[in-house]
Amino acid sequence: MDRLCYETLARQAYSGYLLREAPERVLQFGEGGFLRAFADHFIDEMNEKAGFNGKVVLVQPRGGHPEAADCFTQQDGLYTLILRGRENGRGESRARVISCVSRCLDPKRDWKELLACAENPDLRFIVSNTTEAGIVFDPACGAEDAPPASFPAKLTAFLYRRFQVGLPGFWILPCELNDHNGGLLRECLLRYAAAWGLEESFLIWLERENHICSTLVDRIVTGYPKAEAEDLCRELGYEDRLLDTGELFGAWIVEAPESLARELPFEKAGLPVRLVDDYAPYKERKVRILNGAHTSMVLGAYLAGQNIVRGCMEDEVIRGFLDGTVRHEIIPTLDLPRAELEEFADAVAERFNNPYIDHALLSIALNSTAKWKARVLPSVTDYVRRTGTLPRRLTFSFAAYVAFYHNASQRGESCLIGRRGEDTYEVRDDAWVLDFYDRHRGGSAREIIHAVVNEPRMWDGALAELPGFEEAAAAALERIEAVGMYEAMRECL
Repeated sequence: MDRLCYETLARQAYSGYLLREAPERVLQFGEGGFLRAFADHFIDEMNEKAGFNGKVVLVQPRGGHPEAADCFTQQDGLYTLILRGRENGRGESRARVISCVSRCLDPKRDWKELLACAENPDLRFIVSNTTEAGIVFDPACGAEDAPPASFPAKLTAFLYRRFQVGLPGFWILPCELNDHNGGLLRECLLRYAAAWGLEESFLIWLERENHICSTLVDRIVTGYPKAEAEDLCRELGYEDRLLDTGELFGAWIVEAPESLARELPFEKAGLPVRLVDDYAPYKERKVRILNGAHTSMVLGAYLAGQNIVRGCMEDEVIRGFLDGTVRHEIIPTLDLPRAELEEFADAVAERFNNPYIDHALLSIALNSTAKWKARVLPSVTDYVRRTGTLPRRLTFSFAAYVAFYHNASQRGESCLIGRRGEDTYEVRDDAWVLDFYDRHRGGSAREIIHAVVNEPRMWDGALAELPGFEEAAAAALERIEAVGMYEAMRECL
């Protein structure tokens, strides 16, 4: 098959939207599947539906992979995005050729070319996704490095070149999952400016001319579909080495003034982007409802016989447990309007039931101790504070967590080994957590619950202080041991 490029599409008489020529208006640190299925998809839609008329320059965050950058050149910056999921109760699959990318730079090879982008007056936006470990201050990075190693150091050098040529600053939209990612990135930039001895006038320009916005991103991106790629390319009629896949759902919460909407026409394009004064309530909504639903369900669901999230949604007992948890015990702890929270919960249920994604419960189960603390414990404590009673299903989810770990009666390599019927499973967590459960093998339900509830390294004392929690969790674990996980979950309906 011919490789995807404009010439190939012309030979096929392709009738979809394409933007071949436009000014480069966005610089993007991150060429991977997530941003290409998220920010670049939105930019492509804005080009088509709102006249944004902009191209994106991709930058490898660390560099050193020129062959990957060259793949974009070979395909004229084009790639196919396939979004799949369940919408209004039906499975949907949509393919779109994304044409907003102009080129991809490897900073180790193309550093001068990257800095030259700072001299482009059309460039106005910077987007990044360099993983949570990407927004970090590395004191080893120097002003004369070409390029410096860390992403914030590269960005500081880029902004300094922009300042030197006397052009306005940027809207900077980090998409890393760090809390308050905009503030964290701003702090790194200021530290580099100070460490490098850059002039005071640059610091003033950095603060006045640039809007560094905290953002929250939400879309499951499954990336290059290796197992399906050959069949999908045959259906498309061309070879696409940059093929990308993800779910239909997408949401971008941006902590920014309304003036951003005048420059980025998200609303005109009908995109799920929301500008807010404070993104924290939306972060809390996502962590409590989406991530909290996963964590409160998966360990019990696995011991009840399920293996993937979609299977849980097709089981009336587990689905009923999940729905009751979200609607009766998590949503009441949140401050956004109830209707908005219900709508988000409905979307989460459809996402969990995606017929195109086999999301393994055991992959979600990794490091469940920290996940339960971050995603579920706040809902438990807020529910008690607001109602004066314990949340029955969330308390049961704690007992299910303990059962999953306490079932493990063997030590493996960096894991514990548990048993579900004839099957074995691995419990993977921090070494000190595994050591704790290894030391507390055996014993009664009440003994292990007492030990876990009162382990300060796990919960900072929060569970030990909740009246009646230890007793309720122990009673739940005793029911699990007496009637099995599935029947015990049924009793929670």
